[in-house]
Amino acid sequence: MKFLADENFPYPSVHTLRAAGLDVVSIQEIAPSITDTNVIAVAQQAGRTILTFDRDFGELVFRDGLRPLAGVVYFRALDYRPAEPAQWLLALLTSDSELSFQRRFTTLTPEMSRQREY
Repeated sequence: MKFLADENFPYPSVHTLRAAGLDVVSIQEIAPSITDTNVIAVAQQAGRTILTFDRDFGELVFRDGLRPLAGVVYFRALDYRPAEPAQWLLALLTSDSELSFQRRFTTLTPEMSRQREY
């Protein structure tokens, strides 16, 4: 699986995911300050699942019809340490060997995960 970390996704989590062997590119590194629509375009071109804390991606996917094939993982939490989102994702990935993000909007919190196909 290949991931694209949105600019609001904590950089320590990017490092943690990379250290775990995942292929993660960060918008902070390649194109800081681009719009969410452009983040979707970058993800689409590269076939990467978006990692974000920005709930606007739900509106872009379900209201506006911008649906990246590789999917979106929306992290929802108010209080967390910068490396914790990576731990939530790694726990999800190890708990389900059949897990797919393709054409799915995944909501991930410390307590649960939920996927909605689009």
